[in-house]
Amino acid sequence: MDQSRNVDIEQKRIEKKMDSGMVASTFIKYAAYIIIFFGFLYFIIHYVFPMFR
Repeated sequence: MDQSRNVDIEQKRIEKKMDSGMVASTFIKYAAYIIIFFGFLYFIIHYVFPMFR
């Protein structure tokens, strides 16, 4: 029972792929959300709240 074993070793190489275009578009999207949110708050504070005085 002294047989040599033939073992195949499976190698996996994991490469981290980063698409800079996707990152930039996501950043622009969330930056636009934040700008719209603060613009809405500005509108509420300066135009809607003074109407109740």
